[in-house]
Amino acid sequence: MKLTWTTKGADETKRIAAALAKLVMPGDVLTLEGDLGAGKTTFSKGFAEGLGITRIVNSPTFTIIKEYTDGRLPLYHMDVYRMEDAEEDIGLEEYFEGEGVCLVEWAHLIEPQLPSSYLKIEMLRTEREEERHLTFDAKGERYETLCKEMKEFDHTGY
Repeated sequence: MKLTWTTKGADETKRIAAALAKLVMPGDVLTLEGDLGAGKTTFSKGFAEGLGITRIVNSPTFTIIKEYTDGRLPLYHMDVYRMEDAEEDIGLEEYFEGEGVCLVEWAHLIEPQLPSSYLKIEMLRTEREEERHLTFDAKGERYETLCKEMKEFDHTGY
């Protein structure tokens, strides 16, 4: 199942992310794909807010993984853009199978290490500067259910 939204700005993107965060469970894996500047970090901030995380969230570009444990669930925010070897074992499966939720930026770079079931989130810029297309692509039954729950969400806030 695929869902697509068009957001008119960062606030709408954050609202979608926060709504999704309210539905996730321990062990859920979400991947974020999109060019530089597509809004992955904005989505991550909204997602963290939806989990009740109060710390400042930014991209873990140089640390690969940042852990946020002050919310409803632990958030393992990963940015694998700078990993030199996609086959390198740095223990990602421990996070994927852990008590929190994983949000993985640039996940296509480590596709062989991803679990077979996850939610792929693609973010694309449009011709309008602030507008983004967000597509949720369910990989597995758990994420089909998650998409069905998100299907009716009104991201505009009206």
